[in-house]
Order: sequence, then C-alpha cells, then structure tokens
Amino acid sequence: MIEEGSKSSKATVEKRQLFMEMRAQNFDVIRLSTYRTACKLRFVQKRCNLHLVDVWNMIEAFRDNGLSTLDHNAEINVSRLETILSSIFYQLNKRLPTTHQINVEQSIGLLLNFMVATYDSEGHGKLTVFSVKSMLATMCGGKIVDKLRYIFSQISDSSGTMVFAKFDQFLREVLKLPTAVFEGPSFGYTEHSVRTCFPQQKKILLNTFLDVMMADPPPQCLVWLPLMHRLANVENVFHPVECSYCRSESMMGFRYRCQQCHGYQLCQNCFWRGHASGPHSNQHQMKEHSSWKSPAKKLSHAISKSLGCVPIGEPPHPVFPEAAERPQDLAHPAQLKPVSNNMNDTILMSSGAPTSTKSSTLESPSRLDEEHRLIARYAARLAAEASNSTQCPPTDLSFSFDANKQQRQLIAELENKNREILQEIQRLRLEHEQASQPTPEKAQQNPTLLAELRLLRHRKDELEKRMSALQESRRELMVQLEGLMRLLKDEEQKAAQTGGSPHSSPSHSASCTMPMPIRSTSAGSTPTHTPQDCLAGVGDDVLDAFSQGVPRNLRNDLLVAADSITNTMSSLVKELHSVDDGLEDEEVNMRNGRDKAESE
Repeated sequence: MIEEGSKSSKATVEKRQLFMEMRAQNFDVIRLSTYRTACKLRFVQKRCNLHLVDVWNMIEAFRDNGLSTLDHNAEINVSRLETILSSIFYQLNKRLPTTHQINVEQSIGLLLNFMVATYDSEGHGKLTVFSVKSMLATMCGGKIVDKLRYIFSQISDSSGTMVFAKFDQFLREVLKLPTAVFEGPSFGYTEHSVRTCFPQQKKILLNTFLDVMMADPPPQCLVWLPLMHRLANVENVFHPVECSYCRSESMMGFRYRCQQCHGYQLCQNCFWRGHASGPHSNQHQMKEHSSWKSPAKKLSHAISKSLGCVPIGEPPHPVFPEAAERPQDLAHPAQLKPVSNNMNDTILMSSGAPTSTKSSTLESPSRLDEEHRLIARYAARLAAEASNSTQCPPTDLSFSFDANKQQRQLIAELENKNREILQEIQRLRLEHEQASQPTPEKAQQNPTLLAELRLLRHRKDELEKRMSALQESRRELMVQLEGLMRLLKDEEQKAAQTGGSPHSSPSHSASCTMPMPIRSTSAGSTPTHTPQDCLAGVGDDVLDAFSQGVPRNLRNDLLVAADSITNTMSSLVKELHSVDDGLEDEEVNMRNGRDKAESE
C-alpha cells in the first residue's frame, strides 16, 4: 500500500512538473491573449522536444504504429500511447548527432502527462486516435502548410471535399490545447467556431481551406496557431535597433513599429507587456516585423519593385490540384512521390518538398478554373514541343518571372564587371601619378645633402652671372685699349714729322714722371702666361706696342690693366670649375644613395 501511494504521488508530481515550469516563466504578464497562448504552447513544444520532430516523421510514426488503419473514434490506452511516444523519440535520437542527444525518458514522461491532462481530464485512461493525431500533428515541428494539408486529409472525404462534421471534431480537439494552458476563456471551443471559420455553407476544397487557415488575419479561434510558428522562426532573429522604451540597443525576436509615432519601435517584451513612453499610446496601431532590412536594402527593393523586377504579391501557400490522387503503395516508402492532395494516411507525401507551380497566384476561389485552364494549356504546349524537339526547352514558354530573374542576373554581372573596370582604372591612375612624381620619401632620407646641393647650384648661377659681366667688361676694356693704341700711334707719327719726342706730349706729362717696369711673371699676382697670351685677339697695334723693348708710361698702364683683368678672369674660371666639380660629386652621391635605397 505504501509503494502504491508513493507511485501515485510521484505520478502526480510528474503531471504537475510541466505546468509548474511553465508558470515559472511568468507568461501571464503578457497582456495580449494571442501572444500569451502562443508563448505557452511554444514552451510546451520545446520542453517536450516536439520541435525537433518534423511533421513528416510524425506521420511516419503514425503509420509504423498502426494508427493509419484505425478509425478516428477508436480509443487507445495510456500504455499504448507511451509506446507510440517512445518510438517517436527513440527514432529522433537516431537522427540527431551524438552531441545533441535528448533525454528520451524525460521527454516521454512530460509529453505523456501533458496529453493525458489535456485529453483525459476525467481519468478514463484512454484517448481517441483522432485526439492523438490532432495534438501531435499540431505541436510537432515543420511548416504550417504541411500540417494543415495533413489535417485536411483527415477531415475530407474521398473526393477531396472537407466534411464539416470532421472539421468541427478537429476544432474540439485542437482547441483543448489553449484550454490546457489556462487560456480557455479566450480560445475555448464553442458551437459557432466552425461558422466563424467558414461563414458560408459551400464546398470547401484544399486550396480554399489553406486560404482561410493561412489568411491575415486567420480565424479568431485559431489565431494562435500561425503565431506559434512565427515565434519559432524569429527566436534567433537580431534587429540592430534601439528599443524606444527599455533603451536596449538590440532586439531579439519580433520588432514592433508604431504607425503613428515616427521612429518609435518596441522590442517584443515591452510590446507584450504594454509598455509605452512619450506621446506613444497602447491604442496606436503597431506593425510586427520578423526580420531586419537595412535602408539600402529597402531602397533597392522599392526600386526593383517599381521596375517590375520583383513580384508584387506572392501566394501565402503553394496552389495544389483539387482532384484527389490515387493511393500509393506504401510497401516501398523510398519510392514514394510527392503528392499535392492527400485524402487519408495511405496517400501521404514523402519528406521531400511538394512540387507546385509557384508562378501561379490564387487570389480567390473563383479563379481556380482559370488557373487550371492555364496550367492545362501550358502542359499541352510543353508536351507538343517535347515531341518535336528535345534539344532545348521552348523559349516562348518562359514566364515573365524567369525573364526578370535572368535580367537581374545579367544586370548584376554587368555591374560587377563595371566595378572591376573602375577599380583597374583607379589603380593605373595611381601608378601613373606615383611614377610621374618625385619620390619625397627618398629625398627626405638626406635633407642636408639636398640643402648643400641647392646652395651649390645657387652659387654656380651667381658665378655664371658674374663671369658674363666680367666678359662684357673685358670686351669693353679691349675696345678702349685698341682706341688708345691708335691714338698713341697717331701721336708718334706726328712727333716723327715734327722731330719732337713723344714723351713731351702734354697729354702724357703726368704719367711720364714715374716709369714702371714690366712685372716679372714669377710674381703671385701675375698669371703663369705672358702678357701677349692674355691679349690674344687684340689688334696688331696693341701687340706692337707690347713687343717694343723700350718701356713707355702708357704701355705700363695698359699692362697693369691687362694683368688685373687676366687675374680676375683666371680666378673666376678656377672657382667656376671647382663649383662644377662639387655639383657633379653631389649628384653622384645622390644617385648612389637613391640606388641603394631602392635596392633595400
């Protein structure tokens, strides 16, 4: 008796464990019931590791455990349900890597207790097959469109038309999930739930069913279902934006932008809890963002959309044929082909993605016939072209979307090529500028040498100017000397005619008192060559005057002037030669230093 009491108390603790952990998350502070319900069910899904089981693996588990052949109203006991859950989670561990293995026993216990508390509140110990299928297909991982297609296969007849009674039964079962997480007042089952989903009594096919379930907004009683899937998609989405209330510099999950307050954005925690600041109010309309786009991407998308490069509207789900397909042989699951409309468990899709015409858009059920005729026309034309030629696909059947895609690819390639050409032009221009300009980094290596070189060049220019001035003065003196020699000759001729002495001329009386002898060539102020060499190029009269042996006062004066001119010219030439030699040495040193720097 003691052991039975301990077992019952342990079972009670295990039943309450998941709900206690859920209460610890404090989801009740979320003011909106839709987000509150979706967060609670997402927590249960992750805590039980159901998010790791894809919907196609769940359907395969139904088939392996024989649920596909049982009637929806058939009952299974808790032990068999535990066996089904064990096969699901053990198969999951086989698919997961060794580093990501889950605790199978804990997952089975938590999920089993949650299902029993949800669907066996009276304690009978039994659950219906349809309850198990509806709950596991809704709470497992995978795309919502695949889940809804499987659910439609369970509530439709052999002709592919939804049975309202079965849909009502589905709503009874699936709406027990919000009730189990204490959200029954907001999303509990009512007798009018079916009419709120499909207000008009008419024939409901697969595409119409998907249109209603995936509409924006979806039916009020099931509004939490697509939100739970959006929560799973945005858990790791990062928004580099600051929250206007909590001032957090980044957001994870959803991002909400006010449609009235410019630039006012809230993170999901602040929005869910109803926080507001400044002129913003909770009554303002907010837009939910599940991704971040930079302003550049928004601008490019707007331009592409205006140019027709991006489809304006995309279908919320693929469009499937309405006719039911024949059952496939499940003896060889590997040979299963993806089908588009399943009527029961024996015509399930394989785990591959369904093939569909994504360029078609279903805006309303009234366009179904038009879409079917268009698809049939294209199929007939494709078959006719394939029979004529199999070398290449017909170009006239390509859709405008494919053409726009090719144009975008071509534009992108041309832009990349243009960018490469511009970069190459810029590189060549820089190389040309570097080659044409002097190398300042090399010149800066020896600034003293450059300063000396500039000084020497300036000194050379000054000496060249001085030399040209002295040459001009020499020419003028030579001209004056030749004129004086002519005057001297004329006076001598006149003196010879009159018989007088040339020294008695009054013009030379002052200079005749102190005769000056010719200086020796060994004197320091006299050049090493003779005065006759210094007077090269002078007239014959001057040479004759200097060639006479008798010194005259005028001859001495002229010789002194010639000596001074010669000495000045000699010193000037020597100095000019020394400057040229210094410039050549400096240029050689500069060239050697530059070659050495380049080699290093």
